[in-house]
Amino acid sequence: MKAASFRYERAASVQEALRILDSEGPAAKLIAGGQSLGPMLNLRIVQPPVLIDISAISELRRVSADGAGLTLGACVTHADIEDDRIVAGLGGVLARIAAGIAYRAVRNRGTIGGSLCHADPAADWVTTLPALGASVVVRGLRGERSLPVETFLTGALTTALAAGELVVAVRVPRRPPRSLFGYAKSCRKVGEFSKASAAISLEPDTMVGRVALGALDGAPRLASAQDLLSKGRDMGAPFRVNAAAASAALIAAGVADPVRRHIHAAVLARAALEMAA
Repeated sequence: MKAASFRYERAASVQEALRILDSEGPAAKLIAGGQSLGPMLNLRIVQPPVLIDISAISELRRVSADGAGLTLGACVTHADIEDDRIVAGLGGVLARIAAGIAYRAVRNRGTIGGSLCHADPAADWVTTLPALGASVVVRGLRGERSLPVETFLTGALTTALAAGELVVAVRVPRRPPRSLFGYAKSCRKVGEFSKASAAISLEPDTMVGRVALGALDGAPRLASAQDLLSKGRDMGAPFRVNAAAASAALIAAGVADPVRRHIHAAVLARAALEMAA
């Protein structure tokens, strides 16, 4: 199928995009990489009267680093992060996550802000950024606000964005020097959306950290690392998952089917096994 007829606007600045959004109302749609919205348009799942292209806005492509961490513009692509080609030192954990997203063609166009706004529970950033303690910077004509990613994501395909607002940046705090990070997901084939995912950010000396369980029926489930993990005795597996606590967390997240729960628990165990600095 082909998209229904719409008017195309190409915004040159965030302020211009916000003015168009304000004048057109909530039916207008923003597009950057279009990796999610494009298929939805062609299938006529959405039929906006106006499409506002924000991919040319330089502010949304910037990346900056300071003592507090990294700030990534909403239109920074997965490939930009994977290749570490915007700011030296952007690699590491974020590059590892970006490299596992779908296929290279998708990573070339897909954006970090677009992924969060689409809020697919199976998306990699949707699971990993809450574990890293990241926040989303949202702007409207009336001002700017910052929300933790886990607050921004209100459910499957739903966010806390208000009418007339857009995401301008994602802030990822600097990690402690000895902190570890692990991420695992279960896919039937490479590039497919995951059936289960888990991300862990941990300070091994204190066992303080965050665990995010993703690919659920709603927003990711956040838990304390101290509740779900303990130090193991095996040098090859220095951290163990508390099976009973993990099962309880998954039941609380709505995973009633025991087979599904087992898959999620196995993915969490793999994330703990794969933790690295």
